[in-house]
Amino acid sequence: MQNKLRVAILFGGKSAEHEVSVRSAKNVAAAMDPKKYDVSMIRIDRKGQWLPPRNWHTKVDVVFPVLHGPFGEDGTMQGLLRLADVPFVGAGVLGSAVGMDKDVMKRLLRDAGIPIGKFITLREGDKLSYKDAKKKLGSTLFIKPANMGSSVGVSKVKTEAEFKKAISEAFQFDTKILIEQFIKGREIECSVLGNEKPIASVPGEIVVHADFYSYDAKYIDENGASLQIPAKLSAKTTKLVQELSIKTFRALECEGMGRVDSFVTPDGRVFVNEINTIPGFTSVSMYPKLWEASGISHSQLIDTLIALAIERFEKQKKLKTAR
Repeated sequence: MQNKLRVAILFGGKSAEHEVSVRSAKNVAAAMDPKKYDVSMIRIDRKGQWLPPRNWHTKVDVVFPVLHGPFGEDGTMQGLLRLADVPFVGAGVLGSAVGMDKDVMKRLLRDAGIPIGKFITLREGDKLSYKDAKKKLGSTLFIKPANMGSSVGVSKVKTEAEFKKAISEAFQFDTKILIEQFIKGREIECSVLGNEKPIASVPGEIVVHADFYSYDAKYIDENGASLQIPAKLSAKTTKLVQELSIKTFRALECEGMGRVDSFVTPDGRVFVNEINTIPGFTSVSMYPKLWEASGISHSQLIDTLIALAIERFEKQKKLKTAR
C-alpha cells in the first residue's frame, strides 16, 4: 500500500486575521482524506511562535499554508518554504507579495489593461484633504490598509470627519493605505484554480445587508451578508467575470489558487477589485463553495491544490541553478 502524504497545515499567525485562519485551517483539515494524508496542524501564535504538535518530528512532504494577511500570505512564508526546499500550496513569493499589496496589485492590473476603480495611495506623512480626495474620486470613498485582508481596517466614508477617522484607523494596520473610488455595483467573486493553465469557477455574489462587506458582516453578524451561488448574471457577464479573473490571476503571477473579487455595475461593466491568494476556507467562505457549485467537492479541491503544489515543485527542481 502506498504511503500517505505527510502534510503540514500552517495556521494562526501574527496577522489581525488570526482567528479567520484558525477557522479556515480546521475546515481544510476536515476535508482531507485520512487514507491519503497524514496531517500535522502547526499553529503560529499571535507573537509569531511556532507551536507544532507535541513530540512532532515528522518530515513533511507538502506544506499547506492557511495563513491570512501579513506574515503568511504576503510572500514571507512562501520565501521561507522555498528556501527550505519544501513543496507548498498556493502562490509563490512574487504572486503572494503583489497579491497582498493592493497598491502594487492595482498598478499591475492597470498596466495589464484590466479595468479597476480609481485610487490614491498614501504613505505615513503624506497629506491629503477630504476635499481633494472627493474631487478626484467622488464623495463616497473606501479607505483601507494596503496590506491586509478580511476587510480589517476598512472604512466607508462620506464626510470629512469620517475621512480623518478612517485614515487614522487604516494607518494602525499598515504604513501605506489606499483611498478608493466607490463603485456602485454588485459584489461578485470568482475562484481560480491551477498553475500554467488556470480555470475559473462559476461566479458567486455577496449580497450585503449591512452598509458594506465589513469584517463584522463577513464573520460576526450572521445576518450581515448572504451568498448567491451561482450569481444571477447573464451568460455574457459570467464569461467576462471568469475571463477577467483568469487574466488577473496570470497578470499577478499567481499559482495554485486565488479568489478574484469584482464589481459588476448595473450597465454590465466589470471592475476587478482585488485577488486573495490564500482565500478563506471557513464554513461561510466563497472559494470552496464556488468550486462545489462548479462540480469540485471540498476534498477534491484539497487533492488538486496539493497535486498542483507538488507539480510546481518538481518542475522547479529541474531548473538549473548553476552554469
